[in-house]
Amino acid sequence: MKVSLPTGVAIGLAALFSLYHLVLAATTLPRVHDVAPMIACMLLYAAATGVALFAPGRVLPVWAACFSLATAVVVPVVAAPVVAVPSGPGASTWWVAAVGTLMVVLVVRGRGPFAWVGVGFLTVHTVAWAGLGSLGQLGVAASLGWVAIAAVFSSAMNRATRVRREFTRAEQETEDWQAAQDAHVFERQFRLSQTTRMALPVLQRIVDAHGELSEAERDECLHLEQAIRDEIRGRSLLSDDVRAEVMRLRRSGATVQLHDDGGLDDLEADDIRRIHAQVADALRQARGADNVIVRTVAEGADTAVTVVGLRLDSAASESAALGADLDDEDGDEDDSVALWMEIPRHVVV
Repeated sequence: MKVSLPTGVAIGLAALFSLYHLVLAATTLPRVHDVAPMIACMLLYAAATGVALFAPGRVLPVWAACFSLATAVVVPVVAAPVVAVPSGPGASTWWVAAVGTLMVVLVVRGRGPFAWVGVGFLTVHTVAWAGLGSLGQLGVAASLGWVAIAAVFSSAMNRATRVRREFTRAEQETEDWQAAQDAHVFERQFRLSQTTRMALPVLQRIVDAHGELSEAERDECLHLEQAIRDEIRGRSLLSDDVRAEVMRLRRSGATVQLHDDGGLDDLEADDIRRIHAQVADALRQARGADNVIVRTVAEGADTAVTVVGLRLDSAASESAALGADLDDEDGDEDDSVALWMEIPRHVVV
């Protein structure tokens, strides 16, 4: 269960307490020796309280904390000489509780050291002015106690906030891990179902024929194996049209290689569809090529996909069909470019 106090309510309560101290101060004006210093202290306290309560940010700015601390020092020094030393608690020493309230606000606003300096000065000044017994009689001990309670409460709240953030971060990490696991499971199931859908008819044919396949059926098995590899190595490059064109080229004797290096991951769906259509069109133009290479380009480049079609000599074509690597020097001499196309990442209007 989450228990919280709205900020507006907390500020309103603190403002009411501060206003109560000012009302007490106003009732003592007829009994003071000099009204002007007391009114100045009231105005200074009201200004400091307003700054401490309404200054922006969770933590009180340093200048506002310094202003409040200066008020806690100035008000007792100015107000004490104009009233008689009381023999007991009363409204004439309103500033004792007022300074305590202001220091509690500083603690809550994250400026505990300033608050302790303020109540420390209040304690020393009151003892010097009215004696050691005045600590309990005039409410100085109560002000010290309220500041201590506020410090303990604020420390507990800060610790609870840190723990809550740690739990929130751990929860987010757990959710990310779970999402990654779910994605792996989905990807694995998707690939298994897709592979099953592609390979099941051929496997059934092999079972029915007891492994006795014709040469054309064996070639079709090789094409199917290459298509399954395409789903792993070049998945982002594939659409139904691209799959059909790749299979058409392979059945005509060409070697087709699809390489997905992740260059399309940041594109929108419309750009992906456009690129797939252009790749399929490029594969249609690659008729007569012996080796066709389709590769994505790394993110940040203007080009998204390159399509290269090469014509090889008869020996090189046979080696490429068997999956052998071509010698660099022979490739330079015998290869000829049948198609070179760069598909842009975005359409420039």
